[in-house]
Amino acid sequence: MIVFGAHPWFGETGRKYKFNVTLTDKGIPDGAGIYVFVRRRFVFFLDPLYIGKATNLKSRLIGHERWAEAWWNRGATERHILKVPNARARARIEEDLIRRYQPVMNDMLIPRGQLDAPNHRGLEKAWRRKRFWNRFWWGKPHIG
Repeated sequence: MIVFGAHPWFGETGRKYKFNVTLTDKGIPDGAGIYVFVRRRFVFFLDPLYIGKATNLKSRLIGHERWAEAWWNRGATERHILKVPNARARARIEEDLIRRYQPVMNDMLIPRGQLDAPNHRGLEKAWRRKRFWNRFWWGKPHIG
């Protein structure tokens, strides 16, 4: 049983991002990155509740305004953290993960049509490719 350490999250494009699992505030590093509030069910099943980015993870996550809601109301058990120093990469990764998992606490629409294409050029290319192959194999362009 692996509860601590690293956990991979996959974006809508299929890219793999390796996050570190933190249970306490002492495990939060300094620096910029992406974070995920996670609810763990039956040890192995993880539900992302909220995905966000921060220029300083420690100052952002200690006293985060959404953490109380995630912890008390939705049963969040841990935070997963990925250090990403580049601002553009942070925005791309956050969008990729939100589009894949559509967390309940993030206010973002489900991608349904051409107007919902990603903002980032690399994500948009992978998104179009996935839509094409979904249409080819399953007869429908919807991703998810």
